Amino acid sequence: QVQLVESGGGLVQPGGSLRLSCAASTDIFSIHFRAWYRQAPGKQRELVATIYSTGITTYADSVKGRFTISRDNANNTMNLQMNSLKPEDTAVYYCSADIRERPWSPTVVYWGQGTQITVSS
Repeated sequence: QVQLVESGGGLVQPGGSLRLSCAASTDIFSIHFRAWYRQAPGKQRELVATIYSTGITTYADSVKGRFTISRDNANNTMNLQMNSLKPEDTAVYYCSADIRERPWSPTVVYWGQGTQITVSS
């Protein structure tokens, strides 16, 4: 069973940096990374950053200039570089991707299990 796995979460002080990564747990035929989302306690899941197949990226206003989404095609990973972190960035962060497990498989949207980011002094 294919899974999307996020890594790189943890506790960081305000103003600090973290880098999240997202990858498939097993070999697959194709993967198209879509976006990073986050969900803070008591709030709805929100879109943080999107990366399109063209390489164009978009960001939520709250993270513009601080977060950078990228894709490493050689290693089949998607990353989120987070700088100048604020307490309000505290949330569980999720990655999302379209995956085709085998050439004959349908394309399915997968979500990672989430990784906790806590920004606190």
